[in-house]
Amino acid sequence: MTEEQRIRVAAVDDDETILEIYETGLAAEGCEVRTFSDPKKAREFFSSAKPEEIPDVILMDIMMPGVDGISLMGDIRGKEAAAHVPIIAVSGLNDAATLNDALLFGAMDYLVKPFEIDALMVKIRKAAELSRKRAPRQ
Repeated sequence: MTEEQRIRVAAVDDDETILEIYETGLAAEGCEVRTFSDPKKAREFFSSAKPEEIPDVILMDIMMPGVDGISLMGDIRGKEAAAHVPIIAVSGLNDAATLNDALLFGAMDYLVKPFEIDALMVKIRKAAELSRKRAPRQ
């Protein structure tokens, strides 16, 4: 892949092991990955990110200490620069209420942990294509 075709992914999860899986597995698939283990740091990033720093896709854990993924999705959706970015909720929770909340509050898709990198990449590629169509022209 050429540099401009690389999919930029931001991942928010309080589980360092999951973040390592993203960093190694997604990088091996040609993605550029930025991770946040603290949802408050992710919120700060999206509040002040320049347009060129905005990812193509966001992977969001639901259950995190301090700021849960559903609330953080709402915050990101409220930022003009990142409002178009598709969010994929990734959670260990596999119940209808959690899935419904994630989709209601801004996730375009949902993946249950544990997951296969191949299954995640299918969702990321689909989301990145949508993101690039929605992105504001610079």
